Amino acid sequence: MTRQTQLVPPTVSTRDDGPPPGEREVTLATLVGLAFLVGLVAAAGAIAFKYLIAIIYNISFYGLFSFHLDPNVYGEPSPWGPFIILVPIIGGLIVVWLVKSFAPEAKGHGVPEVMYAIYHNSGNIRGIVAVVKSFASALSIGTGASVGREGPIIQIGSSFGSTLARRLGLIRSQKIILLSAGAGAGIAATFNTPLGGVLFAVEVLLPEISPRSFLPVVAATATSTYAYRQVIGADAAFEIPLWTQMPVSSAVNFAEIGLAAFTGVALGVAAFLFVRVLEFMEDKFEEMRFSEYLRNVLGMATVGILGYLFMLTSGHYHVLSVGYATIQDILSGNQMGVVLLVALFIAKMLATTISLGSGASGGIFSPSLFMGATLGAAIGTAGQWLMPGAGLSVPMFAMIGMGAMVGAGTSAAMTAIVMIFEMTRDYNIILPLVLAVAIALGVRRALVANDIYTIKLRKRGRAIPTDRTTNMFLVQPAREVMSRNFNVLETGMSVADALTRVDVETNRVIVTDGQRIVGYVRFATIPYQADRFSGQTLGEIMKTDFVIATPASNLNSVVTRMSRRERSFAIVVDTPAGVPRAEDVVGVIDREELAQAVVRNHYS
Repeated sequence: MTRQTQLVPPTVSTRDDGPPPGEREVTLATLVGLAFLVGLVAAAGAIAFKYLIAIIYNISFYGLFSFHLDPNVYGEPSPWGPFIILVPIIGGLIVVWLVKSFAPEAKGHGVPEVMYAIYHNSGNIRGIVAVVKSFASALSIGTGASVGREGPIIQIGSSFGSTLARRLGLIRSQKIILLSAGAGAGIAATFNTPLGGVLFAVEVLLPEISPRSFLPVVAATATSTYAYRQVIGADAAFEIPLWTQMPVSSAVNFAEIGLAAFTGVALGVAAFLFVRVLEFMEDKFEEMRFSEYLRNVLGMATVGILGYLFMLTSGHYHVLSVGYATIQDILSGNQMGVVLLVALFIAKMLATTISLGSGASGGIFSPSLFMGATLGAAIGTAGQWLMPGAGLSVPMFAMIGMGAMVGAGTSAAMTAIVMIFEMTRDYNIILPLVLAVAIALGVRRALVANDIYTIKLRKRGRAIPTDRTTNMFLVQPAREVMSRNFNVLETGMSVADALTRVDVETNRVIVTDGQRIVGYVRFATIPYQADRFSGQTLGEIMKTDFVIATPASNLNSVVTRMSRRERSFAIVVDTPAGVPRAEDVVGVIDREELAQAVVRNHYS
């Protein structure tokens, strides 16, 4: 680089760029160390949340104070009899008050709020959200709302990761990485699935995959799973007697493959219905012209009635709370009729969408597992009737249905496949499971582009990009894109003199007035021949439509500012504050650099 000026530092700041003063970038080793801490907190949150649900559930349903609750085992009928219908109503009213008074972000199933923070709020999630989400979701689940545990834990883990990053003054990209690590650690601890937690963060949350983002997520999920297992145990989420009885070498027959493909189609349609019904319920409850409390009473009364009707007709509440006991019952091979299984699928979809639409706080992952298990088991049972000699297993198709429903509903196909394997530890289902999940996701996308997470944000006008080429801008720092091939020259220099100092095909000139950076010239972009301007100065031909960025600035932020201010390039300076000087310039970002970044990330 050729530098032609000696500038005096100015006293007035005119910067309009990147990270505000105080933000910093830590090394990858430090970031991984912080991720270990995030993982420990996520595990502690998952453990505390589990016991909090147990306390609230036992008090609400039985009037007992107890920390013991096995969600995989059916509970005894409540002594409240038909008055059990009031339990979801009372719990729901408290939840609405908590959310409305302290943290509106805690409403609903949580993951869309985390995605919103990543893509539209610079990775910022308020710390109070974790506290309110914990109590609101524990109340919702403990009093019978048809929601899951994973959404709250994801929001709790991500909230801590974001808060820690803000407290340390980290740049946006590292804030997003710790936020995603907290979310992955939360779901890993909740289901005892470390690989599933990593893949969830990668598929659903992280804008890009690279060592700087992947390693902290792995560290957090591994730490949270280990810590959770030390306290709760290493058992799989569901016990599958089948997997200890069937040798791994058993071949999957054509009947299983064919029925798995049909299951994929059916669950793809089911995921589409789930997305649409949830959207419908949220819209309809929002449109009601009375208070949020009255809406919640109407919704939770409906959920309570559904649960009580199943107690009267089948002996269990089934659709209330997370529903793990029903899933475990199906996976254990206890036969349920097709009519009951289909009724459970429909009722769970209604109970979940009504719960979330009327203001409950909780996740949709567990309800998706429930719906997938019941519909998959119904298909497996019907398959046994139609092909009695094919050796079809109802529990196997329940597991296939679980993966297909989760994968299609959330667009996280790999997460669904790996988590079902980790939760059941049955390797025999991998081949039909992969087929069913792929088909289900394809069918759902053909019917509706958005999934259960992104459709809510799209309706707010805050769509999430689906192409990794777009996503990579969020965490890629400017220093990885900028060109270091430039000269710094003064405004009074003639074009003729400047042409002797630069490579007109590739080089760029940063123009200064002796006090500050005032413009930019790229000779190769001047029409015809550059020497036709030889009688002019750089100040007369320079462009002034630029923004200032730092090496740590997110490329997304740089491009956003360029677009909003109708600027065509960015000058990258390495100075913490004040007006940047010529010696602070370390690179430039023009259309060529942006194009190369897109191509490199798309094809690498």
